[in-house]
Amino acid sequence: MRWESTTKLPEVAGPAPAADLSSALPLSLPELTEFALRNNPRTRQSWLAARAAAAGVGIEQADLLPTISGAYNVNRNQQVSATTGSVVPWQTRFGPSISFSYLLYDFGVRGYQIETAEYRLLAANLAHNRALQDVVFLVEQAYYRLIGNDALVKVNDLSLKNAKTALEAAQKRRESGLATAADVYRTETSVAQAELNLTRSRGELEKSRGQLASVVGLPVNKALGVRPMEAPLQLGTVADSISDLLGRAKASRPDLVAAEAQVRAAQASAKAAARAGLPSIEINGGGGHTLFSDNRSAVSNYNVGLALRIPIFTGFRDTYNARQAQFQADAAEASRDVLVRQAELEVWQGYYDLTTVTSSISSAEAQVRSAEQTAQATLARYQSGFGTILDLITAQQDESNARVQRIQSYLDWFTTLARLQVAVGASDLLKAAGGAK
Repeated sequence: MRWESTTKLPEVAGPAPAADLSSALPLSLPELTEFALRNNPRTRQSWLAARAAAAGVGIEQADLLPTISGAYNVNRNQQVSATTGSVVPWQTRFGPSISFSYLLYDFGVRGYQIETAEYRLLAANLAHNRALQDVVFLVEQAYYRLIGNDALVKVNDLSLKNAKTALEAAQKRRESGLATAADVYRTETSVAQAELNLTRSRGELEKSRGQLASVVGLPVNKALGVRPMEAPLQLGTVADSISDLLGRAKASRPDLVAAEAQVRAAQASAKAAARAGLPSIEINGGGGHTLFSDNRSAVSNYNVGLALRIPIFTGFRDTYNARQAQFQADAAEASRDVLVRQAELEVWQGYYDLTTVTSSISSAEAQVRSAEQTAQATLARYQSGFGTILDLITAQQDESNARVQRIQSYLDWFTTLARLQVAVGASDLLKAAGGAK
């Protein structure tokens, strides 16, 4: 059965209001990225988590200082004498008191607890750095998808115009008796298909525009204009070999270093748990000043002592705490190893994906040039009374497909480069990247 709440559920609060973008449009990729780093909720979430981890270090360091507490007591009681059995009149006692305690020695438990908190803080700060990289990647991905879909809209619009030109040519030949009705129907089908492609590409464009707005920290219905990349695009090559990239990933990826910090934090926590059952030495003391409501004089008292605490039996709690902490440390090591292998695979695949896409761009450019020339020549022959409508439609479809393939190749190159940079954890992988800056 579906669960139903018997009380009113809390209302989901909207995201914190973000600063508005400048009215100067269109926006470049660096401008969008800078805005996203300040307004995307992921960066705020990771930053606050790091600040919480910093407070955790202060909590553990507090054990290095003595604990001091004060009190003011007021007591009123009536007692019976143990020797005579007579009732003692009501007495009122009141006055301040102070006490302190300080742990002198605990076999390093405090030190390991502080070390655990410090490594967790390091991991949180590195996780924040990784969150920044992820946001940059998401902005790049959404930006390239947006400009790619915008280019597809233009290509499909041009394809629609070409299809209409072919329809006009077929209608003229039909009127002059040089073409059949089937030729006109075929071109009308081609026009309808071009209109459908244009409608779909416009829908994808609006979807990518909403995705970009969401990534930079704005409502999805926020109108955004982006600055397209300049043409022709100057593509760069990866400066490092695959072996160098794998080494850089282990050294520069924040999440890998954070995983190592988590391992060391778990190891320090395991050492602290293993020593929790050992004796500890404390110094305790206090003082007070008691006043009476009758005519008796006030009394002051002081005390100081040294205590040796020896845990004798805790129901094997300390033993299982130590085992649990050690298993958690081993699990953290396994999680780190999993992440390292995953990072190596991401770098490996990203490197060869980028190599493949780079080599395919020149082929896509040559294909576009050849398809454009073929379509122009076929249209001229058909308008002159030679050739068939099937040849013209095929040539126009090949031209449209070649242009779409070229756009997809450039889009794949930029997104693959961004993905490889995230996998390595660096943004300086190219020897020259005029269009990717």
